[in-house]
Amino acid sequence: MSISLILTHPGGSHKDELLACCLLAAVNRVPIVRREPTPEDLADASIAVVDVGGEHAPDRNNFDHHQFPADHPPVCALSLVLQHLGVYEDARQFCDWLEPAEWFDTRGPNVTAKWLGVDRGTMSKLTSPIDMTVLRRFAKIKRLEPGEPLWEILSYIGQDLLEYVRDLRSKIDFVAQNAELWIDDGNEILFLPRTESMSDEPSAGIGRYLESIGKSSAVAALVYPDRRGSGYGLSRHNDDPRYDFTRIEKEPDVHFAHARGFVAKTSAAEQDRIRALLALARV
Repeated sequence: MSISLILTHPGGSHKDELLACCLLAAVNRVPIVRREPTPEDLADASIAVVDVGGEHAPDRNNFDHHQFPADHPPVCALSLVLQHLGVYEDARQFCDWLEPAEWFDTRGPNVTAKWLGVDRGTMSKLTSPIDMTVLRRFAKIKRLEPGEPLWEILSYIGQDLLEYVRDLRSKIDFVAQNAELWIDDGNEILFLPRTESMSDEPSAGIGRYLESIGKSSAVAALVYPDRRGSGYGLSRHNDDPRYDFTRIEKEPDVHFAHARGFVAKTSAAEQDRIRALLALARV
């Protein structure tokens, strides 16, 4: 059943219900209302009830977490909506801010600061005026209609979050299907060949792919199609010191090498030549 209304609690606003409403607004161009739900609201599957109502019933689009026991793993209204949309696991993997947001909403700033290994004051220093304004303006409204500036901003946030997670998943899957691991004198190199189905940013999913296979610290360098030319980019992975690409800046088929040695671009397309360049750049 399609959603006709998004309903969340009145009063102060927090990131979890605001972002949950952003996601729902991104896939349903419907009003957002801030008031306490009635039993009829909770029973009506066409009304998405977010962060209020005392139940998690995704079949009826009810997404509250406050009834969970104190020792329940940290999940908030945002978590529940991400689960409902089928992107929660990817969002946890790709959005480094999500798990701290879950902790902050369910455990509070002091416990979250301790969990992160920082002092309480550091948490306040990370607050953005963008956060403050959007949350404050959202807290002041009773009803938001599609087309109103704040509603559209919330929808953009939801759209961008969903697009980011889904697009990165697609890029990681592409890397997994096409990448090769090379060995250069004992060093591991990830090589991503040029293919017809390549995206505009072919290297975008490499880092997350290496994390997913437990190779993030093992791989020393990356080779990937240069989106501005027909050759390849060569770069250090996580600024690994085992390669210095200033060592190949004089090579005739290298048209760029950064002065700090972390990246170079070559017109070479043959794998044997790329391997030779890597050997020359090896420290």
